[in-house]
Amino acid sequence: MISIRQRKGIKTTEVSEDYAAQEENVKLENKLPSGCTSGRLWKILSFTIGGTVALCIGLLTSVYLATLHENDLWFSNIKEVEREISFRTECGLYYSYYKQMLQAPTLMQGFHGLMYDNKTESMRTINLLQRMNIYQEVFLSILYRVLPIQKYLEPVYFYIYTLFGLQAIYVTALYITSWLLSGTWLSGLLAAFWYVTNRIDTTRVEFTIPLRENWALPFFAIQIAAITYFLRPNLQPLSERLTLLAIFISTFLFSLTWQFNQFMMLMQALVLFILDSLDMLPAVKVTWLYGIQITGLLLVCVLQFLNSMILGSLLISFNLSVLIARKLQKNLKTGSFLNRLGKLLLHLFVVLCLTLFLNNIVKKILNLKSDEHIFKFLKAKFGFGATRDFDANLYLCEEAFGLLPFNTFERLSDTLLFYAYIFVLCITVIAALAVAFHNLSDSTNQQSMSKMGTCTIGLRPEAAYNLIHTILFGFLALSTMRMKYLWTSHMCVFASFGLCSPEIWELLLKLIHLYNPKRICIMRYSVPILILLYLCYKFWPGMMDELSELREFYDPDTVELMNWINSNTPRKAVFAGSMQLLAGVKLCTGRTLTNHPHYEDNSLRERTRAVYQIYAKRSAEEVHALLTSFGTDYVILEDSICHERRHRRGCRLRDLLDIANGHMMDGPGENDPDLKLAGHPRFCEEIKRNLPPYTAYFTRVFQNKTFHVYRLSRSK
Repeated sequence: MISIRQRKGIKTTEVSEDYAAQEENVKLENKLPSGCTSGRLWKILSFTIGGTVALCIGLLTSVYLATLHENDLWFSNIKEVEREISFRTECGLYYSYYKQMLQAPTLMQGFHGLMYDNKTESMRTINLLQRMNIYQEVFLSILYRVLPIQKYLEPVYFYIYTLFGLQAIYVTALYITSWLLSGTWLSGLLAAFWYVTNRIDTTRVEFTIPLRENWALPFFAIQIAAITYFLRPNLQPLSERLTLLAIFISTFLFSLTWQFNQFMMLMQALVLFILDSLDMLPAVKVTWLYGIQITGLLLVCVLQFLNSMILGSLLISFNLSVLIARKLQKNLKTGSFLNRLGKLLLHLFVVLCLTLFLNNIVKKILNLKSDEHIFKFLKAKFGFGATRDFDANLYLCEEAFGLLPFNTFERLSDTLLFYAYIFVLCITVIAALAVAFHNLSDSTNQQSMSKMGTCTIGLRPEAAYNLIHTILFGFLALSTMRMKYLWTSHMCVFASFGLCSPEIWELLLKLIHLYNPKRICIMRYSVPILILLYLCYKFWPGMMDELSELREFYDPDTVELMNWINSNTPRKAVFAGSMQLLAGVKLCTGRTLTNHPHYEDNSLRERTRAVYQIYAKRSAEEVHALLTSFGTDYVILEDSICHERRHRRGCRLRDLLDIANGHMMDGPGENDPDLKLAGHPRFCEEIKRNLPPYTAYFTRVFQNKTFHVYRLSRSK
């Protein structure tokens, strides 16, 4: 429906031995620039240069992505309606609330319109601040009203520049995380270069600007950087308190801006649980992080008017269960290896049972069903029985929720990122297993993590955290392609850290009997510099070509539809259709919708299934009754859905509806034996024949190559 065309006329571990070795390497490194220059002066100079490079690389990435967006759509030249249509699917829905706040006569009226909204879902009044994560749109609209920029900057540019500005923060946070782990800003530079050269797999901000993850992931990256610093040993009390504040603020903002925050932070909580159980993190710091997660999420819950999906989240149940289980098993970290292993298994069982118990109790009390479609999807995805559930199959058939394609690794290998990542991962996993085995075997040294000097292999707490983090998020990305952006960006950090880490090179050189402090220093600088030179040589020309390639947004059919709706329908008219299209109708015309793409509500999912019967085998009378029950005035049919070829048989929307309705699917191929022939032809095909049973209920009022709009008759 939307296409792009060429423009016309325009061509640690806390192991004392390893830590001492690292200190020795750093001292040697500090002597390299000049024998007369003090170590402190060199550190200040290095910090100044590294910080400047971090800011520059972040800003350049932001400008690069913004330029790609402009060149791809010719955004500055197209009409306002075309700009809005370019915010596809749910992106358009979120941006519409920013537009709504700006169009409100006063801020208070704008807030009232969001809290008592009756245009997003017809015949219902909903609190959008409770249902959706749109505080960022509210905040931006207030800023735009207050700042004296209206004469110089259009609202849409203020919005998109903010998102591209967050990308600068994102890249800077990745840079800092890698720097903190390795001890050199060269590592951060390599991480940023890898992020940009692997742009296809690390971000999609240039074509899905208002998507919630583009708001949230920069704050997630800041949180990871702050946690990495917080887990360092021997922090000063003031530094520790300030870092905890940074972790709390970033956790809160991450939770506030993305509805899937609880699932990402649950993965993070699992990281903390694994490392705490293996004595690889200080227990006190882990407790602080559990508490921050719970507090941040509950604060968001308050701001979202006690959103039940947050209260019933697995994260809160899990964190509380871990803290309770700790109190019940106070002697968890004592005893022999087998004894401790048994206690750990019991601890895991207790935490799992408590989590499920607390979560089920909360969901029953709140009668929570908002997230049940996610668990149905996960159950079907991982082979726990086939399902005919429409919502679960809708996710299963989307490529974004499928397995990570193999060609992703081919692209990551072209930049050497994947090879470097596997190299670093293997070495750190070996180190982590050795430390974990040592911790479980030697219980006499577990009361204080500073007494681990007898272990010959070490892994600092912050490195251990990032290791388990990248492994768990790697599994998430492999199972669900849409989540790869959480993994690939951290992959850049982890691989660059390993190549610049003195501990990694020390362990490797010791294994091959070539250990020497000077060799460590040479390897940790020469390897990343060579990779940076390779990346510049191979990808710089392509990036320049990409920046010079000019395209133009082109979707005349949708533009024609939106203009017709604005000119020929009442302002209070109610429209039914596909979720993706209706988000654009809401943004471009302000008309009332029957359904929309924000799928985290059970009643909305039921409503969407009912509206989608326009693509099922139903009679005109049945479809008319369903649509009028939602107050529908007009229904929009799309040929791209009715005659869909994008998905294979069994995954087309009409097939999902047929299966859910117990009807046999169209076309050659097998059907389940219990599916029956439908008693009526497919509605979206038959209505175009203008036969009497259909013309009695529906009148065609608009048609082009893509869309057919019908007005519903109010008479029986």
